[in-house]
Amino acid sequence: MTSSQSNGAGNGPALDISGLSKHFGGAVALNNVSLHVARGEVHGLLGSNGSGKSTLIKILSGFHTPEPGAEIRLYGDRLTLPVSGHDARARGLAFVHQNLGLIPTVSVTENLYLGDFATKPDWRLNWRKLHAKAAATFDEFGLSLDPRAEVGALSPVERALLAIVRAYEDLRQATEQHADRPGVLVLDEPTPFLPRAGVDQLFDLVRRCTASGASVIFVSHDVDEVREITDRATILRDGHLIDTVETASTSHEGFVDRIIGRSLEAYGGRAKALGNAATLAEVQVLQAPGVGPVSFGVAEGEILGVTGLIGSGYDAVPAALYGALGGPGGKLKLSGRTLPLSRLTPIEALERGIVYLPADRLGAAGVGSLSVGDNMAMPIYEKLRSKLGLTDRQVHTHAAQLGATAQVKPNQPGLPLEALSGGNAQKVVLAKWLQTDPKLVLLDEPTQGVDVGARQAIWDRLDEAADRGAGVLVASSDYDQLAAICHRVLIFARGQIVAELSGNTLTKDAIAEHCYRSMSRIA
Repeated sequence: MTSSQSNGAGNGPALDISGLSKHFGGAVALNNVSLHVARGEVHGLLGSNGSGKSTLIKILSGFHTPEPGAEIRLYGDRLTLPVSGHDARARGLAFVHQNLGLIPTVSVTENLYLGDFATKPDWRLNWRKLHAKAAATFDEFGLSLDPRAEVGALSPVERALLAIVRAYEDLRQATEQHADRPGVLVLDEPTPFLPRAGVDQLFDLVRRCTASGASVIFVSHDVDEVREITDRATILRDGHLIDTVETASTSHEGFVDRIIGRSLEAYGGRAKALGNAATLAEVQVLQAPGVGPVSFGVAEGEILGVTGLIGSGYDAVPAALYGALGGPGGKLKLSGRTLPLSRLTPIEALERGIVYLPADRLGAAGVGSLSVGDNMAMPIYEKLRSKLGLTDRQVHTHAAQLGATAQVKPNQPGLPLEALSGGNAQKVVLAKWLQTDPKLVLLDEPTQGVDVGARQAIWDRLDEAADRGAGVLVASSDYDQLAAICHRVLIFARGQIVAELSGNTLTKDAIAEHCYRSMSRIA
């Protein structure tokens, strides 16, 4: 618990948000949410997946435009909506997002002063002076970062600390003319991939920031960390403000109960039972960065979900089973054949009937600049080839037929994949692999950023693959999706499987509860 909330908290809030709403089509992401962050406090922001946390942060950072009627004030001054990134920085609002925004191939000093280089170009840079200035800044915060080191060589915690110091330095520059406005720093999930010692370092840095009068919004899934570092916390659920509580007087259970709620709509597990389906795939002692050792099976015709909180390791499972993580430990026994995962490559995985859809549909699952037809035809070029070779007409004819079945709109094989909506691009890359009649289908966040109609079409295709006897493994943070389509769901925490849900126990509520309670149970 910090003790910094008393730093000028009576002088009005640092950040005052009221009436914040955001709709995406017919879906309500935020509904009349208010948030008030005091001067010098660490304010937690919690909620399950889909609660609206990310949408709120993206509105603050200018990525989304809120619905009319919203108001955001920073130290009493009303911000023009949508907020521009430049205006936010100039007024004293800085962000550290999950990807940190660092450039790994240049030095610590270059990353620290990147904003200065962009806004104050000077071709006569004195690198010795800049390195000394960076070292003095790190000394001020009790850090031992080497200004000359390449960022790519830093540890995860060092990179996180550098990103926070850079953001805080931006705040200081923006507010140096206003001593009564030290700024608001937003930390979006900064700790999931850090060891406990790294978390302690990061929290010490946060406390140093608030000791100067700055405010921090700490976005996290980890209830215990929120209880440790924050003064107050706001909980969102399904786009609604549930409560703002004093951290010191709120128990772990009190937070969890507010996050998952007790009035959630009951989502039943799949009515279709597997019966005595034979085991198709056995994962034996899988171990990869962030996950394992874990063992589990996938039955013929089963849709198996894996999930957990950010950093729990579940999202590494599909890539590891496809040979895309570079030598994980363990074995995969598929249709009676044992494949050592340490030697499995994506090419061999494809030959054995394993397909994989990464979350990045344009950068990894497909090629955004290539046509829809070429993306669909990639796995079966040889089958389409005639004695006279392969023509665009053959590719487009096949893609048009496949696109009609997959409900791709518009069904125009000549369009580049990147011209389609997210949902239709996902239909394309899914159809590309399902046409090969795979034995094991591995998916990472298959409906992320997909509208409701496209989501249902994707679910239907997965059902069809399962009906043909394929095993389907879905890694997802969408509890609604998992409850709707899966026969079983495995809950991960700190790299281990801590719960298994199926049948009547497989509900959105139960998934959320096990995800959050598991963190304290295995601590």
